[in-house]
Amino acid sequence: MKHMKAPKLPKLILPSRSREEVLMLIDKAHCDRDKAVISLFTESGLRLSELTDIKPQDINWHNHTIKVKVKGGRECLAPFGNLTEQYLKSWLSQYQPDGNIWGLNRWGIISMLRRLEEETGITCNPHIFRRTFACLLRRAGVDTMTIKELGRWESLEMVERYTRSFDFDDSLKFYKDPLSFD
Repeated sequence: MKHMKAPKLPKLILPSRSREEVLMLIDKAHCDRDKAVISLFTESGLRLSELTDIKPQDINWHNHTIKVKVKGGRECLAPFGNLTEQYLKSWLSQYQPDGNIWGLNRWGIISMLRRLEEETGITCNPHIFRRTFACLLRRAGVDTMTIKELGRWESLEMVERYTRSFDFDDSLKFYKDPLSFD
């Protein structure tokens, strides 16, 4: 057995959501908190633990970043966009946090996503949103090194794994004839 090679496993294409699916999930969400969670997951690529631990003082509204603790306990910044800003501000105008900004722990967020999945038929969990973050950026022409930094991944191999659904047809949209460059 020691001289046998391990079998090669297929490289699975893991699911991600389209922009339209994410917007439909946001539309079907029950409240501004839930809309902010989905939007922030998608616009920042946050892990569940990173999202759950956000406190008001972690948010930099001017730079559209959130200070998060990542694997290994180091601090990093995560970006967010205008849609997330809108829902976060609306939610925080209604809720005065005593701890994290959600009033939920990790299981509360998972339960909210499961309920939304049952109502819409669209699979949604924190990891799918992290893959969606990477794939949407890749489809917009963002290079993998930049996605690695924005998503706080430690290696390019992880970005490649997360963006495996980005295919030749997606790449072809960015093709420029090399003999026609001026």
